[in-house]
Amino acid sequence: MIKEVAKYVEECNLCQRHKNQAEAPAGKLMPNSIPEKPWRHISANFIVKLTLAQGYDAILVVCDHLTKMAHFIPTTEKTSAAELA
Repeated sequence: MIKEVAKYVEECNLCQRHKNQAEAPAGKLMPNSIPEKPWRHISANFIVKLTLAQGYDAILVVCDHLTKMAHFIPTTEKTSAAELA
């Protein structure tokens, strides 16, 4: 009987699409800490693959988490980390 059930589950399309997760639950989510002062917690992202304008083809976006203020810095895709710093 066990072999028949296993064979049925292997061949059943619906059973294959709706399998249970084999992983343990991830646990409780923890809230992010609230920054105490502006520009203490920032994020930086690149917007790339832009058309060439005044020699730049990318934008570096630096955003403050507390005030949501953002700086948009024109740059190129070929800029290295050392040049960016």
